[in-house]
Amino acid sequence: MPPDSRPCPDALFEQYVLPELDVLFRVAMSITRNSSDAEDLVQDTLLRAFRAIERFDGRYPRAWLLTIMRNAQVNRVRRKRPELMRDPETGDRILEQQEPHASAEHDALQDAFDAEVEVAFTALPDRFRAVVELVDLGGSSYQQAAESLGVPVGTVMSRLHRARKRIRDHLDTNGLVARSER
Repeated sequence: MPPDSRPCPDALFEQYVLPELDVLFRVAMSITRNSSDAEDLVQDTLLRAFRAIERFDGRYPRAWLLTIMRNAQVNRVRRKRPELMRDPETGDRILEQQEPHASAEHDALQDAFDAEVEVAFTALPDRFRAVVELVDLGGSSYQQAAESLGVPVGTVMSRLHRARKRIRDHLDTNGLVARSER
């Protein structure tokens, strides 16, 4: 499509993002469990979506927005960690609760495992990835995920089972799942 025939960012935002506002807020509430945090997360998601709307291909806007939301939430949590460590009492409690530091070999294996999980997750079809994002990453119940995606609860359960199996199969193919974990 020639650059001149592409709609303006405002029109794209209105077409793809605004219809998903209710879903975004419901998912944000399920992730944060706090209305003001949910509103902040939705606002952050909308800002990021607006900045990237011209690069969006128009396919699966809900999954695209939920991915943006998940990444925004991960970044929000990461930014809060240093604040926790500034309070000596909180930092001491966190350090007391942590397990002893693992070996460099363990860290390297964990990094490889995490990378392969990310590869497997990214390779999932959008309909499976959206369910994993909502339930496994976002902490939504099956019912909340079903409402967010506009599908029956049984469909959420089936897609989640199939998505997890695909991820396990990918890890098994790459030698990263112990035989007893199957």
